[in-house]
Amino acid sequence: MSKQKTKWFMLVMVAILSTALLLAGCGKSDTAQPGKKVVKFGYVNWAEGVAMTHLAKVVLEDKMGYQVETTMADVAPVFTSVANGDYDAFLDAWLPVTHESYMKEYGDKLVDLGVSFTGARIGLVVPEYVTINSIEELNAAKDRFEGKLIGIDSGAGIMKATDKAIQDYQLQYQLLPGSGPAMTASLKDAVEKQEWVAVTGWKPHWMFATWKLKFLEDPKGVYGNVENIHIVGRKNIEQDLPEVAAFLKNFKLNDQQLGSLMGMIAESDDPVKSAKEWVKNNEELVNSWIPKK
Repeated sequence: MSKQKTKWFMLVMVAILSTALLLAGCGKSDTAQPGKKVVKFGYVNWAEGVAMTHLAKVVLEDKMGYQVETTMADVAPVFTSVANGDYDAFLDAWLPVTHESYMKEYGDKLVDLGVSFTGARIGLVVPEYVTINSIEELNAAKDRFEGKLIGIDSGAGIMKATDKAIQDYQLQYQLLPGSGPAMTASLKDAVEKQEWVAVTGWKPHWMFATWKLKFLEDPKGVYGNVENIHIVGRKNIEQDLPEVAAFLKNFKLNDQQLGSLMGMIAESDDPVKSAKEWVKNNEELVNSWIPKK
């Protein structure tokens, strides 16, 4: 190879190497900011889970100096990923009934960081103008509901409970899987038309502040009693991320506080922006969650 060709070849190689290093640097800055510890949350597309997860993200990033990555998935893979250590925590575990099966399966690989919300409830929800009040009355009103119960994602605990309700009450209904947003869209459409609709609902949820709704009575107790929302973390989170674990243990919201945040998110459809605004309006509460150094 001539000297001129050798020189040209070296210049090309330097240019290629420089470009590769530049691109590698850009890719790295997108995933992890230098000097910041990364916290990973898994969440399900349920109103309260979206709200709490993004609120925790904003506080950890803006007030505590962490970088938070959030991943949305169905509830089963979220529990699996926390148990495997792929996510650090899940902020929306309903206990003792709704997510009991997941805790039985993965409980030895998880740590319960405590209750973030008390008084949660699941069940079949209808608009107040619907004239029946109990699940036992559903079969007699099958035509009004078109024989359908509007559900959410198929792996959710409330869907498993509803499958059991169909069996225990011998309901002549089809449970339609979907998602949280799809369920509320169906509810909105029915309310606007004053039609009868029954959905798999839960509280806390912004829909109770938006429309006049009621739970159908559940005399067989299929949906359980009032529950609490827990935060569960991967097994070693208290050792690896002690400040984050302490923050999550302090993270607690009442019905009014969580309801207002969910309402803001529903109106703006931007959970991070809404959470930032909510934090500004609730500085004293938010600061009480942050562990003192």
